[in-house]
Amino acid sequence: MRLDLFLKTTRLIKRRPLAKEAAEAGCITRNGRVAKAGDEIKAGDRLVIDLANRHVEVEVLDEPPKQVRKDEVDRYIRILSAGEGESAT
Repeated sequence: MRLDLFLKTTRLIKRRPLAKEAAEAGCITRNGRVAKAGDEIKAGDRLVIDLANRHVEVEVLDEPPKQVRKDEVDRYIRILSAGEGESAT
């Protein structure tokens, strides 16, 4: 599954265009390397999403289907850390 679709499906980012923009801006890393929106995500990958208002690190547990219910998201990702992003001063 593509990174941008994965982020939308697992509700880590609300909309696919926002996920694509974040990837293009270099705000998302996959296994320590800057990720592209079209990168294929597979089980075992570690993603770091570093946006202006939040920082999230997750481990991919499994590839989700095209649609996932909100209460089933935990089957596909494990949140390793989450917090507020860096404040720009």
